[in-house]
Amino acid sequence: MPKGIVYGVARPIKQIVQPSIIYMEVTPPDDKYSVNITDQDAGEEKIKRSAKTLSLFLALLLASPSHGQSFNPDAHTDPINLTPQVRDAFEHFYALDYEGALSRFEAVQRANPQSVIAIGNVLLTIVFRELYRQDLLDTTYYAHDSFLTSKRNVPVPQPVRDRIESLTNAAVTLADKQIRANPNDANAYFARGYARGMHAAFITLVDHSYVAAARQGYASRNDSEATLKIDPNYADAKMAMGIQQFAVASLPRIVRMMVGIAGVNGNKEKGLELLRESAAHGIVTPIESRTALSLFLRHDARYPEALVVQKGLADQYPHDYLFRLEVANLTKDSGNGPGAIAVYNTLIADAKTPGYFVEPRLHMAYFGLADTQRGQNQIAEAAQNYVLAAAQPTCSDWIRRRAQLNAGEMFDLLHNRPAAIKQYELASAGGGDQSQNDAARRYIKTPYTGK
Repeated sequence: MPKGIVYGVARPIKQIVQPSIIYMEVTPPDDKYSVNITDQDAGEEKIKRSAKTLSLFLALLLASPSHGQSFNPDAHTDPINLTPQVRDAFEHFYALDYEGALSRFEAVQRANPQSVIAIGNVLLTIVFRELYRQDLLDTTYYAHDSFLTSKRNVPVPQPVRDRIESLTNAAVTLADKQIRANPNDANAYFARGYARGMHAAFITLVDHSYVAAARQGYASRNDSEATLKIDPNYADAKMAMGIQQFAVASLPRIVRMMVGIAGVNGNKEKGLELLRESAAHGIVTPIESRTALSLFLRHDARYPEALVVQKGLADQYPHDYLFRLEVANLTKDSGNGPGAIAVYNTLIADAKTPGYFVEPRLHMAYFGLADTQRGQNQIAEAAQNYVLAAAQPTCSDWIRRRAQLNAGEMFDLLHNRPAAIKQYELASAGGGDQSQNDAARRYIKTPYTGK
């Protein structure tokens, strides 16, 4: 996930930008913020570009897979969340056994046809199963702003799309009915926001439908706010409010002033405290809240704290390939190259142990390892691991072309021109995005000389 991204919301400010929901991009804390409000065109372009970035971040946070471990019978939650069947389904989910989780959640939904959260859990599993298959859950994908303008095609099968739309509509329709019957139904508000968050993640990452996703995400946040108004002790709903508090406080000063005028305020420490409360006391969102904590701490370069949170997740779910991968990625981003290399190598070794992970997508680890080795000037090792990433049978065409392009660059630095040209030819064969194809064709003519 990009270091400088947080979720921010504002009410309509027509004189700034046309979309009804405004999101802002935040650069790292040591950068200088500047918004030239006299240059309307430049300001609108910056805000529109930021809308894409932050709607993505909101979608990922609101839709991260999550479930608590503290099942208090008196908890403020839908009773279905306390059942052994749901807990068992999430154990499979967190092993990335999506098929096992899906069959169990579907059984729960069939037995509870009037449960909105049961529909939401089926939706959750189908969305994240597809995102995982499409290599859209690896944070290295978001390490550079190029993902915003990428023309990458994500070929989701039409039956999967249709079911995601159907489940989202079913959840929202059922929740609307329950809220009309009982305007104080906190569970219905929360479950409706839960389903909207899942859908926002899908349309953002797959279709780049940023404005639609932003609206869904904002509606999801509003549902959490309504939940807390009805039941202030509904800890799960504090997660979305914590995200808002931290994110708005992280906006540039001039933008924060504009947001304040619109009635939306923020406080970083209050946001982090709300996330800690939902992590400690929630039933549905503790894992999600810890994920958000890790990302926000990472945003503020509080790497030791972020790593403690992320390692806690990986220790709790050691067979969750993505949690383990994120520890490696975060170690890399913290500047500990040698440490990251060790973590990636351990992850790869575990992935090669039969049955340790369910369908580990090894190319993710090889690619992250190669990036780290590149940063450590281990050029030959980086070249080898980029090639290994591209060679994995699970690798998507988009990641494969990136790995081949990077491998070609490494071979050029090693003055192995034939090997470099071979990789560039593979990278320009289609399946990536236009920027990768263009770069590969350029380096076929002129060797890469940078690092």
